[in-house]
Amino acid sequence: MKLKNILIAVTDVEKSKEFYHSLFGLDVVLAREGNVILTEGLVLQDISLWKAEISRDVMFQSHSAELYFEDKDMDKFIEKLNSYHEPLDYVTPLTELPWGQKLIRFYDPDGNLIEVRTPA
Repeated sequence: MKLKNILIAVTDVEKSKEFYHSLFGLDVVLAREGNVILTEGLVLQDISLWKAEISRDVMFQSHSAELYFEDKDMDKFIEKLNSYHEPLDYVTPLTELPWGQKLIRFYDPDGNLIEVRTPA
């Protein structure tokens, strides 16, 4: 068995596609009926479809999971964040750990938690 995808519910699929493309370079692999598969295995699903599937409310900013990315050039990534056309909600400011690794945490447009670190 192998893990194929990670799915996150979003309120605006188009806005989320643009967010993940602009900041992370993820491209659309397949788009169909409120579902979008992006490169790297991230799936965006319209919140109305997700609610119908699970018959439960969706709780954004639940802090029970995060999407984790690595980038060798954190300075360049921070420039992308600073030039993004909408304000971002930061959870952890840019931090350098004692062993030299840098990290930052923030939310996507729907409150899904994202962490970006330099490789260990």
